Amino acid sequence: MYKGLAIIFGFLFLGEALVKILSLPIPGNVVGMILLTLALIFNVVKLEDVEKEAEMLVRNMSVMFIPPGVGIVLYWSLIKSQAVPIFVALIVSFFVTIILTAKLVEFLRRERK
Repeated sequence: MYKGLAIIFGFLFLGEALVKILSLPIPGNVVGMILLTLALIFNVVKLEDVEKEAEMLVRNMSVMFIPPGVGIVLYWSLIKSQAVPIFVALIVSFFVTIILTAKLVEFLRRERK
């Protein structure tokens, strides 16, 4: 268990460090997740080493939504005053995500044939 958590948190730390050192405009946890994905793809890290710990984190993910929920309640007046830009951004990003996912699936299916 400790090995898997050490690997996951190690990549989180590495991503945060890279963002800080290189002044990247991307969150460090996203960079760490990309690095971990690449390490899994290129067999630098074995899936078995992180699979159980990752499943445990996903099973307990609902706990991660408590702070944002409290923030929404706390800043509801600010959110209400900016509702139109927030909803436009949500709708646009929703459709962009669906379109990009569909195109990726088409591309991957074409590669298999």
